[in-house]
Amino acid sequence: MKQIDKKSLLIIAAVALFMTCFGLGSVPLLDPDEPVYAETAREMLLYGDFLSPRIYDAFWFDKPPFYYWLVAGMQTLLGFSETAARLPAALMGSLTVLILYICVTRLFNERAGFWSAIVLATSVEFFYLSKAAVTDTTLLFFLTSSLLAFLHRKYWLMYVLMALGTLVKGPIAIVFPGAIIFLYLLFLGKLREILNMHPLRGLLLYLLLAAPWYYAMYTVHGSVFVETFLGFHNITRFTTAEHADRVVFWYYLPVLFLGFFPWIGLLPQAVKASISDSRIDEMRLLLFMHVWWLFVFIFFTVCRTKLVSYILPLFPALAVVVGWHISQMMAKFKNNTTFYGWMLSSGLCFILLGAGWIAGGQFLPEVFFATTVLGVLTLILAAAVIYTLWVYRDIQLAAALHGLTALCTMVIVFGFALPQLAPRFSMETMAAYYRDNCEKELPIHVDKFLRPGFKYYSGANGIELRPKTGDLRDALGDGKDKYIMVRGLELRRYRKGSHHEEHFTVLHEEGDIYLLRQLATAGEGDSRREKGEK
Repeated sequence: MKQIDKKSLLIIAAVALFMTCFGLGSVPLLDPDEPVYAETAREMLLYGDFLSPRIYDAFWFDKPPFYYWLVAGMQTLLGFSETAARLPAALMGSLTVLILYICVTRLFNERAGFWSAIVLATSVEFFYLSKAAVTDTTLLFFLTSSLLAFLHRKYWLMYVLMALGTLVKGPIAIVFPGAIIFLYLLFLGKLREILNMHPLRGLLLYLLLAAPWYYAMYTVHGSVFVETFLGFHNITRFTTAEHADRVVFWYYLPVLFLGFFPWIGLLPQAVKASISDSRIDEMRLLLFMHVWWLFVFIFFTVCRTKLVSYILPLFPALAVVVGWHISQMMAKFKNNTTFYGWMLSSGLCFILLGAGWIAGGQFLPEVFFATTVLGVLTLILAAAVIYTLWVYRDIQLAAALHGLTALCTMVIVFGFALPQLAPRFSMETMAAYYRDNCEKELPIHVDKFLRPGFKYYSGANGIELRPKTGDLRDALGDGKDKYIMVRGLELRRYRKGSHHEEHFTVLHEEGDIYLLRQLATAGEGDSRREKGEK
């Protein structure tokens, strides 16, 4: 068995923890997703009910409870803070990097394990989602571990990991590994291997661990739980688009390009080398990685609902392919080889993203300086990578410069840019204004996408306003005293389609989020505005 290098393990642990934990508390929870998980965990503690998740003081059947349990535990230890809400995701992300290093080292070699772990830890989508209070990296840990357990023939452990993943996000935790393993064995012509995996007893073990919570929920809530959790949040989201504007076959191509930066330039030649330059034993393992990432990519391309985070499960497989390729180049090539393909592809990717950072800052004045610095730094590092490969022909240094680019990107974005942009994407300051200045006896209607953050930071449930419906028009047209919290997008849409006098006033706005005061009559507008601002 190939040995784990303790020094490498410490380096990887330090890199993973820094990439996932830096800046966890520097940015308020971002709407609409992060506050959902933080608030649901808080209401678990408030009600003392760890079986049935709640939000807005009502039962919530969106996800199983495992991640809520982790967040509730952190909130008990650290209080109701952004760090407590995000730390479980960060730690699970770091554990994924460590388990990838250990397993890939034992499957290939130590150098391949080291670079696979570094590639994963420094991929943009991975470290971004590892800092978010969402379930994705927790599910990633169990999916990745179960698939690696299969490769190590640890079948009983594989079933346990699938069961725990099912308590994170549902049947996907057994469907994905099961499909990937089946397709892999089918390609190899070794479907009989399934019999050695003890499928019936393994499925029984899986059910013994995963099923009790589902059975208890059905016992307590009946068919509404099954219809909502399995019917809507699993089947309907696959067959029906939640965001119609994203139903394009190429949606995940730019996601992959940006999400796998700074390593995306190495991917094409790594895929080619895994087919043409690998030994038979390595080829079989690399085939598994290709089945893994292609299945995830194709599945979510076909899926009607599309979110950036959905393809996160393919990143460990891509990291292994690229990590293996870097280790092969270091073993095979000396300092007399010029890597034209690497220079061209990575250099072009760096230049495109660097220019994108500079151009994007033109539209976000709050972060213009930070994005300009990041863009210029990315261009400088692009030149450094090209120079290193052209003059020094040093593979290890060039790969390290890729990792340095990711580190600089992460520090500037999470240390400087996102804190400045937070008012655009978080309800923290608007909720504080409402809490300190508004009459709590009056109802408040809140945009659906702002409602989780509003609840978390203000403690008030609010009445939901669905976007692109008549909800805002109805709320503003009934002539009753109320407050309304709405995004600028929805307010402009209302104003564009309205031909009536506006019987409301804007009490406060920040980051294109508006707090309105509905006026019962137009003549009372000024006095009520004064009252609302006190």
